[in-house]
Amino acid sequence: MQSDKKYQIDMCHGSLVSQIFRFSLPLMGTNIMALMFHAADLIVLGQFASPEVRTAATAAVGATAALNVLLIIFFFGFSAGVNAITARYIGAKEDLKVSQTVHTSVTMGIYGGVIVGLFGIFFSRTALAWMGTPDDVISKATIYMQICSIGVPFTVLYTIGAAILRAVGDTRRPLIYIIIAGVVNVLLNLFFVIVCQMDAAGVAIATKISNIISAVLVLRAICRSDSAIKLTFKKLRIHWQMLKEVLWIGIPAGIQGALYCVSNVIIQSSVNSLGSCVMAGNAASQSLEGMANVASGAYYQSSMSFAGQNLGGKKYKRIIRSVWICLGYAVMFSVVCCSIFLIFGRPLLALYNPEEAVVNAGMERLVIMMSTYFLCGIMDTVSGALRGLGHSVKPTITTVLGTCGFRIFWVFAVFPQYRTLRNLSISYPLSWLMIAVINGAILFLVCRKMLINARKRI
Repeated sequence: MQSDKKYQIDMCHGSLVSQIFRFSLPLMGTNIMALMFHAADLIVLGQFASPEVRTAATAAVGATAALNVLLIIFFFGFSAGVNAITARYIGAKEDLKVSQTVHTSVTMGIYGGVIVGLFGIFFSRTALAWMGTPDDVISKATIYMQICSIGVPFTVLYTIGAAILRAVGDTRRPLIYIIIAGVVNVLLNLFFVIVCQMDAAGVAIATKISNIISAVLVLRAICRSDSAIKLTFKKLRIHWQMLKEVLWIGIPAGIQGALYCVSNVIIQSSVNSLGSCVMAGNAASQSLEGMANVASGAYYQSSMSFAGQNLGGKKYKRIIRSVWICLGYAVMFSVVCCSIFLIFGRPLLALYNPEEAVVNAGMERLVIMMSTYFLCGIMDTVSGALRGLGHSVKPTITTVLGTCGFRIFWVFAVFPQYRTLRNLSISYPLSWLMIAVINGAILFLVCRKMLINARKRI
């Protein structure tokens, strides 16, 4: 097991401050690299595509962002279940159940990824038309999304494989693998756009080749593991009890993510009604926001993994300390990162598309989002802790009602009164604040009950 141990973290013992820091930094790097796939598509098109197709091509990539996430969002939720259950049984030192969870999860990833990919290939244009994608954008957006759909199974397998590695504290290798894939993505983007004179289709092909590379590398690492997470393809099958436990956490998380994404699709439909320049500016701003959001995603994963392992190890007070530390880190990194993006917002947006109208539109959204993103960090960290503790239904209900419901209400009731990108953007921080408060109260009650029950057993 020596080859694996240098990458792993025993979350049940040692200094939480240093452990969470070491665990989360590679996570942030991984999240940044994942976002760079989309950012690289936009930047290469904005800088090197021919002037007559530049705005339409970048708008096409931006128009598919919410739909592409919607295709695989369930598997992000499923991977949360994989992470939480694997971490719990690692903490409890039940190797057989760890192995069964790994093989069940990868099997589900293969079947599910193929089904969802086929759906994306055949229904892309219909979905884009329903969103009101402009005529000058929809053909390029359809081609981009169909090519992305072909690679969905590999994206799903990377997501599940990375979740398994994180359950044992290994966040470094997923980062290394996605850096390799990211370098390949940029080089292929430049090749297809500059040399082959392609636009949206070219960057889509480059992204999917890179996704295949990252999936192969992460599965290779699990196959070569000497620990309980070792993957053997001959053992791939569904263990129904393990699937039930993973889905108990994964389905609510997946539903939450899907409905969350549906609300973003509806918002994107409203953005589409404002024209291609606003669409391109909105896409550029969203890309920068995603980079600012890496702290939220990292501490969602950190709080879930540390809560899961320590729940398995019955280290209840350590769970509470880990949540507070994750909250502190999430706010700190978010504030620092967002301040940088606020200061350098205009030149950064110009990297995506130098047209002044596009940059102005991007700044409308960017100022609001970057000023309030720390609220998203608090919301995600609390939700991750609840899922790590096995409570996935509660945050799903509150998030669906408070975030998705609120944003949809905003689009249909508030936006028509003042049709600007700024008005649409305000709905995000308001929903983050609402859910952070509600889920924070739920987490307090869950932890209080957990400690009371622990004292009774003593």
